[in-house]
Formats: sequence, structure tokens, C-alpha cells
Amino acid sequence: MRLSTVFAAASVMALAAGGQALAGPTFDAVREKGFVQCGVNGSGLPGFASVDDKGEWSGLDIDLCKAVAAAVFGDASKVKYTPLTAKERFTALQSGEIDMLSRNTTWTLTRDTALGLDFVGVNYYDGQGFMVPKSLGVKSALELDGASVCVQTGTTTELNLADFFRANNMSYEPVVFETNDELIGAFQAGRCDVFTTDQSGLYSSRTKFENPDDFVVLPEVISKEPLGPVVRHGDNEWGDVVRWSLYAMIEAEEYGVTSENVDELKANSTNPTVRRLLGVEGEFGKALGLPADWAYQIIKQIGNYGESFERNLGENTPLKIKRGLNDLWTRGGLQYAMPFR
Repeated sequence: MRLSTVFAAASVMALAAGGQALAGPTFDAVREKGFVQCGVNGSGLPGFASVDDKGEWSGLDIDLCKAVAAAVFGDASKVKYTPLTAKERFTALQSGEIDMLSRNTTWTLTRDTALGLDFVGVNYYDGQGFMVPKSLGVKSALELDGASVCVQTGTTTELNLADFFRANNMSYEPVVFETNDELIGAFQAGRCDVFTTDQSGLYSSRTKFENPDDFVVLPEVISKEPLGPVVRHGDNEWGDVVRWSLYAMIEAEEYGVTSENVDELKANSTNPTVRRLLGVEGEFGKALGLPADWAYQIIKQIGNYGESFERNLGENTPLKIKRGLNDLWTRGGLQYAMPFR
């Protein structure tokens, strides 16, 4: 009886507290300073993170930074960007220099357990590939025995490269660089035969080439590269905000909510999921420590996941990347938001 009474009392307390999120150290700090400090690709990766001559940032990873700002402040512009190399990115997050990392970063077991960090979602499913000059006459990565390979240090790319050549009993000469721009320059100058990174990165980097049509991406994909946002381990409340900001964009696409129709749907939709997503029903904002219209602000200011993808990476951009694995689960892809209920 005593155990039953204690359990019942604990349950009541949990239910009473469940509607309101407790703030964590990062969340408190972000609200106090009035902006989100977001770590992004400092080399410039068109489609994911790049800055124009006016200092305006754009890209799929940038949109996620903006989405978090829209959720917290109702203003997607409340972001400051910290450009980082692959080598710098984890230290910057661990030290508190940035609040979140949104920098084409692969989710791996080691990174998720040994670095004091937490991955909170996947905003792009990728895989490592190879690019070569057409003049080399190579049709397959299995023809690269003895090749010199340009690769960026501090990445899973280095490790996957070694595994691939070892597994196929081939040799190679690594030519290592800290930044993507250094790597691109060396590859175009002929200092290596092959350029390897995530396939999305190959297509993105090729847009910077003087003669992009002189290079071809080989068909092999040699790894899984789930890329996503990262926060500090143990900072669960802030992790929830970043995670559900991404999910809001994915859920909005699945239910046909766009930046163009979000006002009409907020006013008139009878779909329970849409009403919960847009803050018309329930107290999901309160549970996250956010305003009721947090997801509405994301969709209104940034758009849903599909809008972000097409604007930054899709068929009407220089990258012309097909949705593929990054399509919704309802269309054969992997993008899937946890339920809003």
C-alpha cells in the first residue's frame, strides 16, 4: 500500500509538471543574449552553408539555424554564425563557443558517445563518393589503385577512405588539407588524381570549379553519412528545441503545410495534426519552453523541409540534387518526423 501510494503521488507530480519544460543552461543563455550562436561550414559549401558578398548566409544547414531562432524568438534573423573547419567544429561546441553545430556533420557512434556531444536528428542522408577528371578515363572507384587522393582532415572521410582501399586490396597516397577550399584548389591544380568527400559535397564543390564539366562523380557510394545538428551532451532541454525544430519542418511537408498556405491552414484546418503543429490545439510549445506558435513561425519564415531542400539543393539550383533518401518516408525516402501529439 505504501509503495502504491508513493507511486501514485509521484505520477500526479509528474503529470502536473509535464506540461512545462524546465530550462537548461544553454537555453537560458540563448534567451538571455537574444540570439542563437550557430557553428557552420567555414569553407563555404554551396547548398548547405555559404555567405554572399553582403554577408548573408544561406543553405540547408543555415535554414536549420534560422528555424531554431524562429522557434525561440519568433524571428529567424536572430542568429550569429561561427564559421568552422572540420577540425575546429567539435571543440567549439564542447567549449561553449557555439550553442549548436549545423555543419554537414556525420552522426557516428564515437562522436555520439566519446565527445560529450549529442546528435539530435538527421537533416541530410548522404554517402561518401569520389570525383575524378574526365581526362583520367576512370569509370569506377575500383580502378583507383595507386591513385593520389585529396581528402579533408578531421573527418569520417579520411577513415572511410582507408577502409575502402584496404577492403579492396588497393593502395593510395593521401593528400590531406584542413579546408575544403584548399582541397578544391589542389585538386584542380592536379596535385591529386581523386577528390573524395560526401557526394553532396562533391556536387557542391564542383559548382566552384573553373570548368565543372571537366570532372565526373564516380558511381560508387562507399559509406553511410547521416548528417545532422549537434548539441552538448546532457543539455536535454536545448536538444529538444533543436530536434523538434527540425521535426516541425519535416512534419509540415508531410501534411502539406507550406510558407504560402500556413496562415490559411492555421485559421481553417480541421486536421488534428496540423492544428497541433501550428499551436491551435494542445500545449506543445509549453512542453518545450517555447511560445504556442513556435512551429508556425518556423514554417512561415523558413518553410517546410521540402521547401528548404528545393531552394538550396534541388533541381532548380546549380547542384540539381534529387531528393532520393531525403524524400519523405511516404514517398520512399528516409525523412520521418516523430509524432506531434
